Amino acid sequence: MADSSNPLAGLDPEQAAVVTAPAGPLCVLAGAGTGKTRAITHRIAHRVRSGHVRAQHVLAVTFTARAAAEMRARLGQLGAGGVQARTFHAAALRQVRYFAPRLFSGREMPELLDSKARLVGLAATRAGVKIDGTGARDLASEIEWAKSSLIEPADYAVAAGKALREPPFDAAKVGEVYAAYERVKRAHGVIDFEDMIRAAIWAMEEHEDVAEQIRSQYRHFVVDEYQDVNPMQQRLLESWLGDREDLTVVGDASQTIYSFTGASASYLVDFKRRHPDATVIRLVRDYRSTPQVVALANSVIGQARGELARLRLELIGQRPPGAEPVLRSFTDEPQEAAAVAARCGEIIASGTPAEEVAVLFRVNAQSEVYQEALAEAGVPYVVHGAERFFERAEVRQAMIALRAATRSLDPDAPLTESVTRALEGVGWRADQIPAGGASRERWEAVSALVTLAESMPALGLEAFNEELARRAALQHVPTVAGVTLSSLHSAKGLEWDAVFLVGLAEGTMPVIHARTPDAVEEERRLLYVGVTRARHTLWLSYAGARTPGGRPRRATRFLPALEPGRASGGGSGSGSFARSAPGIGKSEVAARVKRAVAVSCRVCGAGLLSGPERKLGRCAGCPSDRDEELLARLLDWRARLAAVQKVPAFVVFTDVTLAAIAERRPGRREELAVIAGIGPRKLGLYGDDVLALVSGRTVEDLVGSD
Repeated sequence: MADSSNPLAGLDPEQAAVVTAPAGPLCVLAGAGTGKTRAITHRIAHRVRSGHVRAQHVLAVTFTARAAAEMRARLGQLGAGGVQARTFHAAALRQVRYFAPRLFSGREMPELLDSKARLVGLAATRAGVKIDGTGARDLASEIEWAKSSLIEPADYAVAAGKALREPPFDAAKVGEVYAAYERVKRAHGVIDFEDMIRAAIWAMEEHEDVAEQIRSQYRHFVVDEYQDVNPMQQRLLESWLGDREDLTVVGDASQTIYSFTGASASYLVDFKRRHPDATVIRLVRDYRSTPQVVALANSVIGQARGELARLRLELIGQRPPGAEPVLRSFTDEPQEAAAVAARCGEIIASGTPAEEVAVLFRVNAQSEVYQEALAEAGVPYVVHGAERFFERAEVRQAMIALRAATRSLDPDAPLTESVTRALEGVGWRADQIPAGGASRERWEAVSALVTLAESMPALGLEAFNEELARRAALQHVPTVAGVTLSSLHSAKGLEWDAVFLVGLAEGTMPVIHARTPDAVEEERRLLYVGVTRARHTLWLSYAGARTPGGRPRRATRFLPALEPGRASGGGSGSGSFARSAPGIGKSEVAARVKRAVAVSCRVCGAGLLSGPERKLGRCAGCPSDRDEELLARLLDWRARLAAVQKVPAFVVFTDVTLAAIAERRPGRREELAVIAGIGPRKLGLYGDDVLALVSGRTVEDLVGSD
């Protein structure tokens, strides 16, 4: 509980300077983990309790409802509960609704759109642009960027070119859709969120009585995450202020990662120029992360170039020393994911709650291999800020196409060729990476299926579909608390005890479509945000190839080039972090890695290519010595176990795997483990039961012993 009697209690010198800074423009440059929310809430409370301002005259704005709620809670604890803490959108909406009769000719505020997609679809049709749902979302995002940047439809094409945008369609066509969208919106009598903010601005710029009433209500302003404001939000802030300057802004230029939405750190960078009398205070004492993590963060951002680097902060770790961050390289992504999953399990077993562990990646499509690895390792997980991989509409559509392709494609064709041909039937093209954000993410998700196929060249299409169904079943099991899987963008503002930053290879970090110097610098800042999410355990890794035997890649340029044990430099603490030799290095972790190895028929010696043949260990045409009685017991046991676990039967073992057990009749765990489809997790869960059944035990014996 905060000490409401003394707003300076427990603050460091820089935080105390924020609290006691005089009225007027104040710029707080606050690094990650430096207690910025604590400093600004104590500043507000101090001013309210000292009588310098009245609580109802203060408006604090931020960018998420969660951050606004946290600010309100802290202010309440500090005795300043009357302060309004809201998002930009919530504050503008409240004002527009209140003044609606004056602004809309005596009517209430028009209905506010929850989503632009439907009307954008209508507008695209009228503009002669054929789109699907993904295209509608991409066009909606582009229209939001333009409106947030105060760009009108007629000016869109030129503005997009100057901003080096990559619109989902020809820029001139996007401008036409934008114009049509505005007409469709008016015809339906609705407004969107940008219209609502524009109405709040217009209310003050065009109605003196409204401006006077709002400015008499709110006289002191605080803006958190100021590096993320867009031109429309800045204009709203200026309208609120009028000719006054009692403004506190808080931001960190090194955490500017939303430029693609229209956010601009230029207002933070230029604050002192716009307000020559402003006080500037830097918060650099990091209370979140160990000095070792802080040192690596400083090293990453220390390489930054460009305008925003002028406001770069060098953090100073305040926590006790901890373990060095670990940098590891692996042969391929499945190996990397298996190692990450195994290490997550070890950390949880050692006492760290699963919800205090996070795996962070650059693009959402990377999540599938980690969902699979965690599920195989028996580690619970939750996906933050996105759908689970197999719940994505495009993935479901692709899986339907792959199943249908088993009836039309050559069953002897190489798997990757079959998968590629089937997916081309639903519009995916390997060499046609779309420009729009949602379209690109959709393309990447489907591409992940192709990458998976490349890692399993020995399987046939039918066996590959069986493998996809198995993975989907594992990943659809609901979890209440688990390891967080998140993109780096969605992770901003969050923190965990242990963080895994994965896929740190060129082409993924920075992402391949970051083609300009500014875009590359934003990727560097994104990695910096990822590093600063970790409190004390930080793992960084990359794979030399996406798939076994794939094209080689190198580590991201953003990490310091260190030999084992060398210092990373910068900040407090030793500044070093460990780099392991390529590979996992632990036999129990390596055992989780699935590889496509040569398998020969145990009857005739021929090479086996299809998944079912590899599991059975013989050619389909070679004689079988299957124990039918054993197979019946295995099927009965699987059915009962699946009913207890409330999962489809194939999640336990597939029919082919049970048939292989009934043919091979393994007598030891080592013999059972070599059967395809029985990984370390299933060996641990079901191995004893299966061996008991092979030895002659009945299903009733096993059920009775539970």
